[in-house]
Amino acid sequence: MGERNAVVLLSGGLDSATVLALAVSEGYVCHCLSFDYGQKNRLELAAAGRVAAAAGATHRIAAIGLGAFGGSALTSADIPVPKGTASQGIPLTYVPARNTIFLSYGLGLAETLDAGALFIGVNSVDYSGYPDCRPEYVAAYQAMADLATRRSVEGRRIHILAPLQHLDKGGIIRLGTRLGVDYSLTLTCYDPLPPEGLACGECESCRLRREGFSQAGVPDPTRYGLKGRV
Repeated sequence: MGERNAVVLLSGGLDSATVLALAVSEGYVCHCLSFDYGQKNRLELAAAGRVAAAAGATHRIAAIGLGAFGGSALTSADIPVPKGTASQGIPLTYVPARNTIFLSYGLGLAETLDAGALFIGVNSVDYSGYPDCRPEYVAAYQAMADLATRRSVEGRRIHILAPLQHLDKGGIIRLGTRLGVDYSLTLTCYDPLPPEGLACGECESCRLRREGFSQAGVPDPTRYGLKGRV
């Protein structure tokens, strides 16, 4: 049974919701892991809970203190979330070492659960330039995990799976739609409007999401604030 256990890193956004649905469709017993990491957008944690519940998966939230470091528009009150135009190079919304930290927590949970798979929703097409979303990064993390875990040393690898790696947002949405994902439960916006969690419609994440639904030919269920309605 352990080999069919899987840890799914779940942000509450479009990509991770699709990965969760894919893992469930492949017969995995999914254990979702989200992070209260000091992000300004805490509404994403409620979205993650909705997505996990809809998939029939367990859900837990790990509290970690990346907000103490700052250095990102997602964690620092002094750095506003960029709006309007696409970023050049690595954007201000990059959180230093975030995926490495998240994967390490996920790896620890996978060992505890005797899980054979750890899913992450990164992709290298519509990925905003984050260095820790690239295929070579995932491959390097797999190599590290193979050396660092008891399971792997004993010959039972924990597979680091990034099934959306080579899909664009349109392809991800088409896949999720086939799998029955309810994207109205998700929250992708970097700067949602409280208390309802309406999407700002102006950040890069909103732009990529909107373009993805257009590319997929699927109605966009996102609830936008007044400025985001186009």
